[in-house]
Amino acid sequence: MEYLGYFASIIIGLSLGLIGGGGSILTIPILVYLFKVDPELATSYSLFIVGTTALFGGYSHFKLGNLNIKTALYFALPSVVSILIIREVIFPQIASTIFTVASYAVSKDLLIMIVFSILMITAAISMMKDNSNLVKNPKTNFTQLGFIGFLVGIVTGFLGAGGGFLIIPALLFFANLPMKQAVGTSLLIIFINSTIGFAGDIYIGTPVDYKFLFLISSIAFAGMLLGIQLSKKIDGHKLKPVFGWFVLIMGIYIIAKEIFM
Repeated sequence: MEYLGYFASIIIGLSLGLIGGGGSILTIPILVYLFKVDPELATSYSLFIVGTTALFGGYSHFKLGNLNIKTALYFALPSVVSILIIREVIFPQIASTIFTVASYAVSKDLLIMIVFSILMITAAISMMKDNSNLVKNPKTNFTQLGFIGFLVGIVTGFLGAGGGFLIIPALLFFANLPMKQAVGTSLLIIFINSTIGFAGDIYIGTPVDYKFLFLISSIAFAGMLLGIQLSKKIDGHKLKPVFGWFVLIMGIYIIAKEIFM
């Protein structure tokens, strides 16, 4: 299972390089089911892996002129606030066992995986939709952009997911960015959010296996480089719905596994 996990880690970066997002949504299942990492700790590890991969991807887009720094900051600053509230204040207060129904206990780990599976299903539906006809606002609405940033921070803080499937449509619609700039700016936002969230976890004493994290991040980075090269030959937009179906099946599997197996 561990070797399968290393292979699956390539997909994290591959999808980022090929379709501009979606890879981070696979990080938690890979860590939990293939590397047997505790779900709560996996949210911290995911922040590091996603943030590191997004950093390299964002730098590639920076060289291509696809980063809008002002928009990224307006989005990221509210996100950082909600991330810190969730991870440093609310998350540690959630009991290991939240409640019990008859003899069935609903644990903190179970809640994380169920909510994450719902997020995967939502992301999958978003990937399968055609956003090419999205009607954009003529002017950037920084107030709405900041509000969505705050909401994305809640998702990132609780689940350790980058939230690119939420960020990119928000940048397209509310910031009126072209698609390439939306992808590049999204990676910068993901890097900022993930880095702040992970730093907060280190501050409160979360145990970290850096050797393992650097290894997985390196594999994901290699996958991203491969994805960037393949994107020059393959239309990532056409592959997005296919990847969406894959994520949907995984999301349904996680719900079934956690509740019934």
